Amino acid sequence: MKYRLPIFFGILFVFATNVAFANRGAFDLERWDTVIEGIRTKATNQNISKSVIDETLKAPSFIPGIIKSDRRQSEFTLTLDEYLNRTVSTERIKNGHKKSAEYPTLLGRVEKKYGIPRNVMLAFWGMESNYGAIKSKHQLTNAFLTLIYDGRREEFFTKQLLSLMKIADKNKLSVTSIYGSWAGAMGHFQFIPTTLAQYGIDGNNDGRIDIIHSVGDAMFSAGNYLNKLGWNKNEKIIKPVILPADFDRTVLNGDIKKSLSEWGQMGVTDMDGTPLNQSETIVGLIADTKEIAKRDLYQPQRNDETQLLDTDVAPAPVIKAYLTYPNFYRIKKWNNSSWYAIAIGELSEKLK
Repeated sequence: MKYRLPIFFGILFVFATNVAFANRGAFDLERWDTVIEGIRTKATNQNISKSVIDETLKAPSFIPGIIKSDRRQSEFTLTLDEYLNRTVSTERIKNGHKKSAEYPTLLGRVEKKYGIPRNVMLAFWGMESNYGAIKSKHQLTNAFLTLIYDGRREEFFTKQLLSLMKIADKNKLSVTSIYGSWAGAMGHFQFIPTTLAQYGIDGNNDGRIDIIHSVGDAMFSAGNYLNKLGWNKNEKIIKPVILPADFDRTVLNGDIKKSLSEWGQMGVTDMDGTPLNQSETIVGLIADTKEIAKRDLYQPQRNDETQLLDTDVAPAPVIKAYLTYPNFYRIKKWNNSSWYAIAIGELSEKLK
């Protein structure tokens, strides 16, 4: 027998107002039934308890807004400076120092066990949830069912939902009381269920892992994850440097790595213009090449060989960039964004 939902009168009413998605037009009740029964079968085959399965599928809701959120993920448009102004704000730095004073023992325990310095932990915490201040609003069972129905990443979100159900089962949590982002990230450090299943730690020793309500569980889980990514507490994340204005922009994506000595020979210097240390440490180099290209559009024109036109603005004599050390690339395994990794590096320095 196909599964029918009492809430569908409301759903069908919503879609009667010409809401369309997934190239299927109106809501496909048969498709929804197939999703529900497919999850029931898979969960049963993976030995998830009947109580968790029943709770997950008792009154599932389709959430059109989640599909809209998934569709409108746009290309990143902020410049690096704009992004850093938003993420490494004075307010976030101030709140990070407050949290450091509030949780000195917990941060010390995480550092001792996993080798993650407290300023680094605080930087991730601040970036991911503003130290727990950002509250998630989506019931994750419904979010995942909606995204599975959509079909664009059906396999991925099916894994997330089944993993969430197992987590709830193992830790005696109400699965429908677990909230997160529309894409499934949850808790203080915004773990998706499969990441939590692999790296979650009971940090407060109460016999279960709850990264939403327990700062201890969240912090120990994040520390464990960073440790497994290979974090080296003795290495830098980034180092701000300056480059000559005519520096080769094709090597500024972080993928090309050279020794500090080699970068120095190419004209890279410390921010005060002094030469880099002559070292064989291998690092990458990143700059906001789009912003540099935009600046290049406003190179001055000369009315003779020596004089600039009055309306011209002289070009900046140097390019600001960042040397990227191995920990930078470990951050990118957490979040594959160079801007994010630079922000973690900048914020962690401010929180020392």
